Amino acid sequence: MDHILVLAILASLFSWLVYSLFVRPRSSPLRGLPGPDPTMKFLGFGGHLNSHLNVMTSKRTHEENVRKYGKSYRIKGIGNWEDRLITTDPVAMAHVLNRTLDYEKPWQSRRVITRLIGEGMLAAEGQVHKRMRRVGTPAFSIQNMRALIPVVFSKAHELKDKWTEIIKNEQSAASEKGSVVPAGSVLDVCKWISRATFDVIGLAGFDYNFSAIQNESNELFLAYKEMFEVAVSQAVGFKELVIIYFPWIERIFPDYKTRTIKKSQEIIYRVGRELVQDKKKRIMEGERTGKDLLSLLLKSNMSKDIDPAQRISDDDILNNINTFFFAGSDTSSLALTWAILILAEHPHIQKRLRAELLTIANPTDADGGDLSTSTSLHELYATIDELPYLNNVVRETLRVVPPVHSSLRMATKDDEIPTAEAVRMRDGSLRWGIRIQKGELVHIPVESMNVDTGVWGKNACEFVPERWDNLPEAVLEQPGLYANLLTFSAGPRSCIGMRFSIIEMKTFLYVLLTSFTFTREPTVRICPANVVLTRPFVVGKYKEGSQCPLIVTPYVPGSDDATVE
Repeated sequence: MDHILVLAILASLFSWLVYSLFVRPRSSPLRGLPGPDPTMKFLGFGGHLNSHLNVMTSKRTHEENVRKYGKSYRIKGIGNWEDRLITTDPVAMAHVLNRTLDYEKPWQSRRVITRLIGEGMLAAEGQVHKRMRRVGTPAFSIQNMRALIPVVFSKAHELKDKWTEIIKNEQSAASEKGSVVPAGSVLDVCKWISRATFDVIGLAGFDYNFSAIQNESNELFLAYKEMFEVAVSQAVGFKELVIIYFPWIERIFPDYKTRTIKKSQEIIYRVGRELVQDKKKRIMEGERTGKDLLSLLLKSNMSKDIDPAQRISDDDILNNINTFFFAGSDTSSLALTWAILILAEHPHIQKRLRAELLTIANPTDADGGDLSTSTSLHELYATIDELPYLNNVVRETLRVVPPVHSSLRMATKDDEIPTAEAVRMRDGSLRWGIRIQKGELVHIPVESMNVDTGVWGKNACEFVPERWDNLPEAVLEQPGLYANLLTFSAGPRSCIGMRFSIIEMKTFLYVLLTSFTFTREPTVRICPANVVLTRPFVVGKYKEGSQCPLIVTPYVPGSDDATVE
């Protein structure tokens, strides 16, 4: 009897594989779309993911494919049996991103996210996501985000002071040895910015000070740091792909990564639950709480405006705080790192931006660095926020190097996706719209949308802040939460923390660029790699993790000729 049951299970599995790999793909309407040929027809594993996900090749690959096949084409996914739709048609992309019930993140993506930071807004779908978003939106209002401006300024100045201290200590050590005293120091900007944004999101999210800029000894900080470094900052290998489909393997055969994630999560959830319970108690007892996201989320969740049936659990609150830590520290730190690296590579742009920033008097310079006067800091940020060239540099950075390179959506039903222009099919015919069947994947090409030469011009891949002074009309048709860019996504699942991220970028750039100059190390080559997010790595030192060493030199007024060509 047992043998019959086993045989029945094996037969069912075999039938499912045959249907999934051979029968169902042949009925796919995406097969009618043009697209590149499989690279390995014989073995059946000739997918195109590497060329489309590798940041070193993806821009060129996209441009070549659009020239050959048009804005909407088909690629092979993991194997020849899996067709995926890639489109940079603005109407098609808006259709997919605005219909969150019809196009969800695939379960594989959700499992990867949930395994690491729980089922927060990044992983939740359907009504669960809608409920979380409804509770979370008040916490991310313009008023609440602006209330966190003093926190951002305080950490930006703390980082500035830390770098100044490091440079002075290295100069003193060189002087004592009789060596040539360097004007600046080589600092891993990626590491230091990451520590600073951890501090910011700790105070803004939990009202919890990691003090990561000063040292790396805090228990909670180390737990997040180890988990992110082990599980996020390294490439996904074959074993990780297998675990997505067979998670029980990880439980039976845990490795170093599994044990590190488990140990880190135990610390994160233990400390997090203590903070949640403490703040809930204070709110219920009528005590005054801060403007941190945890307090605001709890207040929103306990509000009379929220139907009890629509409230979320303490675990959901904690999962969303973990999500904010990941999205608020990792993505923001990378966006800032790329901005500083690009400015180091374009000294004339760095000089021009510094000249603009120096036109603003910093109130903290006059009062000895007193950051307690939040009114003056809010006024300062309001002025910074309106600077035209700073706006251009921030938008151009987020356009050329979006931290999220691309994403996926899966159709939950058969659908026809409308298009702004006709699609030329493989048989040469033209048709409006793209048919897709339930279960098929749509590749969300964030980077490709941002550097589409048909929209942004022939120099779309170049860093040109001035382009924002005279945008092509086609840009205004692009979907996007921010500046017609897909960097923060679009639609109901767009980035809820976009405003806070922009505040961080502008504030840190203001404080750091008016204090230091940044130049590249001549012998070090830095390249991008798509490892969950687009990260900088030193060529030849990939295993050492994400790095961005730059020469950081204290700025001396007039030293770089503040007048701009």
